[in-house]
Amino acid sequence: MSTISAGEVKALREKTGAGIVECRNALAETSGDAVAAEKLLKEKGLAAVEKRAGRATNEGKVFIKIGNSGGGSAAALVEMASETDFVAKNPEFIALGQSLADKVLAKGISEPNDELNGMVTELAAKIRENMSLKRVKTVKAAAGQYLTSYIHGDGAIGVVVKFASDKGDIFANEDVKAFAFNIALHIAAFNPVYQDQSKVDQAWLKEQHEIFRKQMEQDEGMKGKPAGVLENILKGKVSKFLKEICLMDQGYVKDEKMTVAQALADAGKKAGANLSIEEYVYFRVGE
Repeated sequence: MSTISAGEVKALREKTGAGIVECRNALAETSGDAVAAEKLLKEKGLAAVEKRAGRATNEGKVFIKIGNSGGGSAAALVEMASETDFVAKNPEFIALGQSLADKVLAKGISEPNDELNGMVTELAAKIRENMSLKRVKTVKAAAGQYLTSYIHGDGAIGVVVKFASDKGDIFANEDVKAFAFNIALHIAAFNPVYQDQSKVDQAWLKEQHEIFRKQMEQDEGMKGKPAGVLENILKGKVSKFLKEICLMDQGYVKDEKMTVAQALADAGKKAGANLSIEEYVYFRVGE
């Protein structure tokens, strides 16, 4: 067997990210064949990934990419998870997340698949830490619609919002763009459960009624009140709760004296068109 040079070890290490000893041993096992040694290291790395698969991945990042799609546009959201915040800040981790978002956007993918998972597994083998592709989502917008996004902090939260208008050219208006961005920021800050009260699941709402009713039954201050009064108090509590969790009823992040619905109407009026929110997607790492 030929002697393994330091240069060969260095080249293999730069290509695979494996340690010096591991690279030298792999080259020795493959009689100096760099291609075979790289394959061997990957196989060993993937086996290690399988062993680490059960370890919790509570850190990570959300990546978003917006681009053209057919006659309109599309937005791709990707959540990648890692064991530590340190790895989530790794340039290779970030580069992979951006590449995944590009691929999701190009292909209109809305759930992890073998190709995407394989890309993540390969980096996990190189970095030697458990990581996974948690979620992907594609949001498509037709002509006359507009997509905007917001990433909070280092990528802990990512939001995409789709707007529509009866005059599509208003989305070239910088004030409208700024307002749309602020709505995405608002959603990131307040995480509304529903867009508006018409979207609330009625079975879920019935459960909330029962929860509030039980709480009132245990409240000494409610004892002895007439049934009609109690019913009105219950309605008030549910109404307040719905306003807190429905986007259109929440106080607008830039001016809490007005609701999001009022701010939306005001922005549309100033632009000379009707403006509406069609859809939004909220990703938070670890949820």
